[in-house]
Amino acid sequence: MITTTEHPAKDAPARHEQALPRVDDARTVAPADARVLSKLFFDRLQVLEEGTPEYQYARNTLIEMNLTLVQFAARRFRNRADTDLEEVVQVGTIGLIKAIDRFDLSRENEFTTFAIPYIVGEMKRFFRDTSWAVHVPRRLQELRVELAKAKEALALRLDRDPTVKELATHLELTEDEVVEGLIASNGYTAGSLDTPYTDGDSSGDDDPGRTLADTVGVWDPQMEMIEDFRTLAPLLAKLPDMERRLLEMRFGQEMTQAEIGAAMGYSQMHISRLISRTLANLRKGMLTTR
Repeated sequence: MITTTEHPAKDAPARHEQALPRVDDARTVAPADARVLSKLFFDRLQVLEEGTPEYQYARNTLIEMNLTLVQFAARRFRNRADTDLEEVVQVGTIGLIKAIDRFDLSRENEFTTFAIPYIVGEMKRFFRDTSWAVHVPRRLQELRVELAKAKEALALRLDRDPTVKELATHLELTEDEVVEGLIASNGYTAGSLDTPYTDGDSSGDDDPGRTLADTVGVWDPQMEMIEDFRTLAPLLAKLPDMERRLLEMRFGQEMTQAEIGAAMGYSQMHISRLISRTLANLRKGMLTTR
């Protein structure tokens, strides 16, 4: 249910004096209505003072109204064997909050287009940090845990490492199943590329300084960005101190425009214009110096 209530912003322009809808249950708002309401809430969020009840209401409502974006993004991961969708939605919500805090209505982009990369990025980061180094079926993931417990219990009882046969008897499995589980356990962590490499030749002619990284690898397209970085570095050095500080706060410290404005004594809209102007000048400089 959506009702109307007043949330006036101090010294706000006349266009912001309109009543801000009171959304009793933001999670039930239809996606089409959420898009329309989100524009209104973002418009008001720019002039409301952070930390006030009005600001928190607007921000929290935006989060709840757009949770469907998180659920939509989470569907692409539902077929992963090691996926807990509830955890995926939780980390995706972090991405949604970051997108809301960084969205600039003046860009004239749809919020959904802006938010999805943040949401999916948090989800991918979650899988990168928590998943197995090599994907294995859930059955073998669970077997790894059981094998670890069994090896510890039998080692205490036998005062030595148990054999495959003893593990199989203890877990009431076949020896082949135990071997499969032990092999799969190697996929939980990856070996370091700095590991010394030998080709198995017993002649002793192996290079002692050679590592596994020297024997593997493909061309990294990101290497092409080195030229861009080398072109950008002197341009950044020539920027006025204020503009360098502005970029450091925005992209280095990942501060919101409102936070930057509060720190530098400017309005959020003025910070947005400064950032846009600075980035445009850097782009122009990179094109003319190539």
